[in-house]
Amino acid sequence: MPDLSTPTRKPERYLGSRAALDDLLDAMPVGVLSTVVDGEPWSVPLLVARDGDHVLLHGSTGAGVLRHVAAGAPVTLTVVALDGLVVAETAFDSSANYRSAVLRGHLEELRPEESRGALERLTDRLLPGRTSEVRASTGKELRATTCLALPIAEGSWLLKARTGGTDPAEDPSVWTGVVPLALTAGTPEPTPGTTAPVPASVTATRAAYPHPG
Repeated sequence: MPDLSTPTRKPERYLGSRAALDDLLDAMPVGVLSTVVDGEPWSVPLLVARDGDHVLLHGSTGAGVLRHVAAGAPVTLTVVALDGLVVAETAFDSSANYRSAVLRGHLEELRPEESRGALERLTDRLLPGRTSEVRASTGKELRATTCLALPIAEGSWLLKARTGGTDPAEDPSVWTGVVPLALTAGTPEPTPGTTAPVPASVTATRAAYPHPG
């Protein structure tokens, strides 16, 4: 499998920092998993969570494509954060600030005895502490769930980013600049009839994705 660590275009945007990759994976809870099935491209967005040197993801055991990738089909996982719109003097020169990662490899299907812990780690990375607030998953629920792990191996990932603004405008009467964008958590919306207070896991999630102002 070719090395992904060398970009072919705009090399100044390449980040070789594993710490920066981890920061992006820890900040963005959704990735797009892609592979080829019967000669046709296939992609699906999934909730993801980094656990050390692996990215955890899960799905229904009834999903045929997940069985396909669990059996060894190569995959890519793409994670993107759009950090801002860069408004230049012309549409052509306008751009975006972003961080994007592509990880490539083969998924490892976790054994049943490993799945419970992995699913708890995935849950707690998305909603910190949630597994201590609710009952444990039943055996039936675990048997209905496929838990997979994608290794983060050297040479198997590419991280790129753009930051900053635009060049000085030739015409100062034309507004240029940056419109910051971010993933934020709003006010929790309880299910009608719920009487319990907002739990610590939800409060922690809101803190992880603070709303401006």
